[in-house]
Amino acid sequence: MSAAAADPPLPAPELLAAIPRMRRYARVLTGDATRADDLVQEALARAWEKRRLWAAGTDLRAWLFTIMHNVFVNQRALARYERNHVSLDAESEAAHGWQVPVRDMQYTRVELSELLQHVGRLPVEQREVLVLAVVEELRYEEIAAMLAIPMGTVMSRLSRAREKLRAVFADNSAVPPLKMVK
Repeated sequence: MSAAAADPPLPAPELLAAIPRMRRYARVLTGDATRADDLVQEALARAWEKRRLWAAGTDLRAWLFTIMHNVFVNQRALARYERNHVSLDAESEAAHGWQVPVRDMQYTRVELSELLQHVGRLPVEQREVLVLAVVEELRYEEIAAMLAIPMGTVMSRLSRAREKLRAVFADNSAVPPLKMVK
């Protein structure tokens, strides 16, 4: 029996349930649907390769998010390295905007689009903590473990991200306050 055949399988229902959440988080990290799908694919491939490291009975979603976060950080570091070693004559990649999948009323679409633009302008560290806490509803402890940072740093980044968004929408009197939907 080969070593690969001895690796325990990942629980398929939990794995499949985690993919839409991974895509949503990847979309926030990358700001682009295509790059987000590539990030999720790479994270799932790494998870499959490293499946023997997952401890049965632990939170598979948190483990997958940790892998995806690490892949993203590595890709970002590689891109930074490559940017420093590219010819000045090379064309730079165009900035990718957020795409909003809402087909409701135009007002809601504009409001959501504006919110996503402001979220996209947050520093990556604040944006990822905000999404993990607010959208993915992870506990501070889980976020801290996933990002390998102290829990106080998670709380601080989340507080700063929320405050920046509050300030933006408080300054813009044309935009009504956003309501949280549970």
